[in-house]
Amino acid sequence: MLTSTLMIIQFFFSVIIGLYFMNLLKSQQGNKSALEKESRKELEKLRKLQDIRLSEPLSEKTRPTTVKEIIGQEQGIKALRAALCGPNPQHVIIYGPPGIGKTAAARVILEEAKKMSLSPFKKDAKFVEVDATTLRFDERGIADPLIGSVHDPIYQGAGAYGVAGIPQPKQGAVTKAHGGILFIDEIGELHPVQMNKLLKVLEDRKVFLESAYYSSEDSNIPAHIHEIFQKGLPADFRLVGATTRTKDEIPAAIRSRCIEIYFRPLLPEEICTIARNAAAKGGFSLEEGADKLIAKYAQNGRDAVNIIQIAGGISQTEHRNNITRKDIEWVVEFGQYNPRIDKKITQGEQVGCVNGLAVFGNCNGLVIDIEASAIKVESGQGTLKITGIIEEEEMAGKGHKMKRTSSARSSIENVLTVLRKFFDIDSRDYDIHLNFPGGVPIDGPSAGIAAAVAIFSAVKNVPVSSDLAMTGELSIRGKVRPVGGVIAKVQAAKTAGIKKVVIPRENWQELFEDAGIEVIPVEEISQVIDIVLKHKTVHFDEMFLNKKHVNVLSASGGI
Repeated sequence: MLTSTLMIIQFFFSVIIGLYFMNLLKSQQGNKSALEKESRKELEKLRKLQDIRLSEPLSEKTRPTTVKEIIGQEQGIKALRAALCGPNPQHVIIYGPPGIGKTAAARVILEEAKKMSLSPFKKDAKFVEVDATTLRFDERGIADPLIGSVHDPIYQGAGAYGVAGIPQPKQGAVTKAHGGILFIDEIGELHPVQMNKLLKVLEDRKVFLESAYYSSEDSNIPAHIHEIFQKGLPADFRLVGATTRTKDEIPAAIRSRCIEIYFRPLLPEEICTIARNAAAKGGFSLEEGADKLIAKYAQNGRDAVNIIQIAGGISQTEHRNNITRKDIEWVVEFGQYNPRIDKKITQGEQVGCVNGLAVFGNCNGLVIDIEASAIKVESGQGTLKITGIIEEEEMAGKGHKMKRTSSARSSIENVLTVLRKFFDIDSRDYDIHLNFPGGVPIDGPSAGIAAAVAIFSAVKNVPVSSDLAMTGELSIRGKVRPVGGVIAKVQAAKTAGIKKVVIPRENWQELFEDAGIEVIPVEEISQVIDIVLKHKTVHFDEMFLNKKHVNVLSASGGI
C-alpha cells in the first residue's frame, strides 16, 4: 500500500515537472517566434529605408579618386608619396586650410602604395578614418572608439560571456587600421588622455587592455581572450593626421614621431579649374568669367564646389543648365562670402613704400605694404611712430607670465641703429612714421630689411620699384638673417605680379632657380640698398648730400 502511494506521488510530481518544462519550452518557442516576427518587421523597414536614395551630392561626384584629380598640391603630394610609398612608411601630419584635399590625398596615396612591390601595405590594407572632434570616450575606460576598451560582465548587453563572468575586449580604430592607415582628421582636437594613449600605441604597435574581471588563472576564460590580455591587440599601422591648426598648437610629442607636410592654399587659377570641373560633373555650363568670379570669393575647393552646387540649383529651378555670373553673384551675396586676400601690385615707383613679405597660418604667404614718412626737424627733436604692428608680446612660462617688446618692434629698433651706423641717417633728426596697413597686426622680425629700405627711401627721397619685394631679419651689424616661410613668401610674390624677391642668403635653395621669379640672395643691408638703387639716375654719394626730403605715400592694396 505504501509503495503504491509513493508511486502515485512520484507520478504526480513527474507530471507537474513535465508540464512546467513543456510550458517553459512553449514560452521559449513563443518568444523566439515573436522575436523572429519582430525582426522580420524591422528588417523590412530597413530594406525600405535602404531603397530610398536621393541624388548624389556634387561634393561626392567631385571627390578626387586619383592623384591627377587633386589640384594644386604637387609638392605636398610628392612629400606624402615619399613618406608612405617606400619600404619604410612613416607617420605623417598634414597641415593646411580646410577643403584643399588632405583627406583625399591620403586615400589615393595609400592606393598607390598598395600597388608597389616594395611597400609593406598589402592589397587589403584598410584606410580607417576618424574625426578627433567626435571621438568620445569614457574616462572610466568603459568605451574608447579610438584605442579600444573592455566590455566587462557587469554591463548590460554583455551576452553569454557576461553571464559566465568573462570580460570581452573590444577593438578600437587603431586595431581596425592594423596593416593600413589610420587617418585622424583635426588631430589637434584629440583629448590629452587619448593623445597619450595613442603615443603609447605608436611606440608598442600593440594595444594592451586591462580589466578587474580578468584573471590569468581562470580556466573558464577562452584562450583567445587570454592571449589578448597577455599579448595585446595588434595595432601596427601608419598614422596620418590632418589639421588646420599651426604646428605650434600640436603637441611636440606627436610631432616628433611624424613627418610634417604642408599643403598650401589654392591659387585663384586652381580654384577656377576646380569650379570648371565641378560644373562639368554637375552637367552645367559656365558663362565666360564665372569661374574667375568664383575664384575671387572661394577660399578653397570645397567653397568652389558649394558655390557651383547652389548656383546650379538656381539655374535648374529656372529650367536652364547654364550658370551665369548673376547666379554666382547672388550666391556670394546671400552666402556672405568674403573676397580672397590676393594682392596685385600696381606698376610704378613710389617713395617710402616697399613690398614686404609675411606668412600667416600654416605657411600662407602674403605680400604686405610697408609705408614710411620722414619729415626733417631740429636735431634731436625727432619722433618715431609705428602703426600696424604688435607692440608687446605676452609669454606663458612655468607658473608665471612674462611680457616683452614684440619682435616686430625690436626689429624696427635694429633698423634705426643700422641706418645711423652705416648710412649716417639719425632717426632723431626726423619725425618718422612707419606704417603697416591692412588691418592685421604684424609681428616677427622678417620685415627688418623692408622697413630699412622704406625709411631710407623716405629720408633720401628715392623711389622704390613696385615690382620688387623683400624679406629678412636685420641685425645691428647690418647682416641679413634667415627667416621662416620663404617658399610661401616667394610664391605669394609671384602671384602678386612681383618680378624680383630679395631674401637672406641662408634661405636660398636651388628650387628658386625654377620658381618663375627672380630670387636674389643677400648677406648685408648694403647689398639690399644697392639693388634698390640700381638703374637710378642719382648716384649713391650724391644722395647723402641731398638735404631736401619729400615724401609720397600712395600705397594701395593691403593684407
